[in-house]
Amino acid sequence: MNPQHSYFGFTTAQQRKLLFEVWEKTGRVSEACRKAHVGRATFYYWKPRFTEKGYDGLEMFESRAAHQLNRKAAEIEARVVAMRQAQPGWGKLRIADEMAKENNWVPVLSANTVRRILLTAGLWTEQPKPGRKKAGLPD
Repeated sequence: MNPQHSYFGFTTAQQRKLLFEVWEKTGRVSEACRKAHVGRATFYYWKPRFTEKGYDGLEMFESRAAHQLNRKAAEIEARVVAMRQAQPGWGKLRIADEMAKENNWVPVLSANTVRRILLTAGLWTEQPKPGRKKAGLPD
């Protein structure tokens, strides 16, 4: 395996602590990275946090989770629910098209977003697709 192209996975708090302990003792980034089994990019990634917060800053990753759900404005969701209640026969495509028509044919939301809004509101029931048999039932 070529050492220049090694893959280094996520680091542990112990690795990060060892990395900066060795770096403080020796002053050499390459030696610290070698002893902690991390890449140089990892050192430079964590260095600002270490400088700001010290060893306590090395304990936890910052969250990689999305900070907000992909939610539409409450007015849009209310409009979708109102359309479904006024026209129960309309499906997700028709409601999405009607919303786009009201907005000079600029799409406001996708059909699947309409479905999600209606599921949340309890106005959407999953229906089996035509031509598909339910598992376990005789012909």
